[in-house]
Amino acid sequence: MDFNGKTVVVTGGSSGIGRATVQRFAAAGADVFFGDLNVDGAQETVALVEKAGGSATFHPLDLTDTDQIDAFADALHSRSGKADVLANVAGFDIGQPFIENTRDFMRKVIEINLLGVINLTRAFLDPMIAANAGAIVSVSSDAGRVGSSGETVYSGAKGGIIGFTKSLAREMARYRIRVNCVAPGPTDTPLFHANPERLKEALIKAIPMRRLADPSEIADAILFFASDRSSYCTGQVLSVSGGLTMVD
Repeated sequence: MDFNGKTVVVTGGSSGIGRATVQRFAAAGADVFFGDLNVDGAQETVALVEKAGGSATFHPLDLTDTDQIDAFADALHSRSGKADVLANVAGFDIGQPFIENTRDFMRKVIEINLLGVINLTRAFLDPMIAANAGAIVSVSSDAGRVGSSGETVYSGAKGGIIGFTKSLAREMARYRIRVNCVAPGPTDTPLFHANPERLKEALIKAIPMRRLADPSEIADAILFFASDRSSYCTGQVLSVSGGLTMVD
């Protein structure tokens, strides 16, 4: 896939799926602009990209802060005019029973995984609409498609991403802006490894392919939806789960 001459925005680029997505886009020739809270991790991402001969620029981003979201979008628009691709990858969760969730924890999960995506997407839409072009890819989760014990609020937020994607795809089709989402299953990321060992082992055993996804495998699905190879796809959800969730 060729992204030469394209400006790509990625959230959560300091680690995991976000870092792999930055690396994949940069390797495909894109000029990547990414945000995250983790500055040290972001610097590592930039170093990895540059070592491989690519281009990536970091700008701090807190998805719970609308002022930071606006500043992040303004920085990209001042620099590049518009984003050709927006990849909403950043996410947050800690596995625990719903009855143990505090209100502050639930608010944080929803603000990062749902409201953050909605607010950031809105901040990038106007120049895309003016250009009659663009691709938006959001990372949901199979937890949002079929539910997941110990991730109830997270599942609700990620299910919201699916509904948001489908509705926005209907509204944006007239402007030739495609909107899709990728729903990963368990993936080898810091977020996954924050879970208790017993839960991690049970999840891996439940996967027909008997392994976690590599972050790069999720990134490849994101690049597919961002590329011309999916030029007639919008409002779609692609599960990348090793066969864990074989449902329509």
